[in-house]
Amino acid sequence: QVQLVESGGGLVQPGGSLRLSCAASGSIFSIYRWTWYRRAPGKQRDLVATITSGGTTTYADSVKGRFTISRDNAKHTVYLQINTLRPEDTAVYYCNADASPTFYSGSRPYWGQGTQVTVSS
Repeated sequence: QVQLVESGGGLVQPGGSLRLSCAASGSIFSIYRWTWYRRAPGKQRDLVATITSGGTTTYADSVKGRFTISRDNAKHTVYLQINTLRPEDTAVYYCNADASPTFYSGSRPYWGQGTQVTVSS
């Protein structure tokens, strides 16, 4: 199976930056798509950014120009560079991998445990 572990969250002042990481481990044949989601207090989980195996990226309108998703296929890791943070970016950020553990298995989504990002002065 595939395990995902996020890191890089924390408390940051408005206007600051963070880089979140999510590393996959375990049995990994291929990771087809990485996605970052976030859940703000009292709100539903929202998609933030996606990157495909070919490097195609998509972003939620609310983060375009401030967030950058990237991946390191050799390290089975995805990153989310977050710049110009705003209080409304406060949320738990989750990574999701659409992955296959083996050559013979189909792909399915795997989730990390989440990392808290708090933007406050």
